[in-house]
Amino acid sequence: MKQYVSVTAKFDADGNILPLKINWDDGRSFDIDRITDIRYAASLKAGGAGIRYTCRIKQSEKYLFLEDNRWFINNEKEH
Repeated sequence: MKQYVSVTAKFDADGNILPLKINWDDGRSFDIDRITDIRYAASLKAGGAGIRYTCRIKQSEKYLFLEDNRWFINNEKEH
């Protein structure tokens, strides 16, 4: 299921976007510990496509997508 979230991100000098933190509407926020992959991909579970960031948050790996200037995260990692 696609869940739109607010993201704190950094833009580097080359124009690359690097997400730093995921912010939920209920006030929770989670730092992204590491980004292990960045690629254009489709979300098979939630639908849609965009830049997919494979993120390590605490000890869990999640897919975070940037699609048409909106961020979304799947409830579960795609296989």
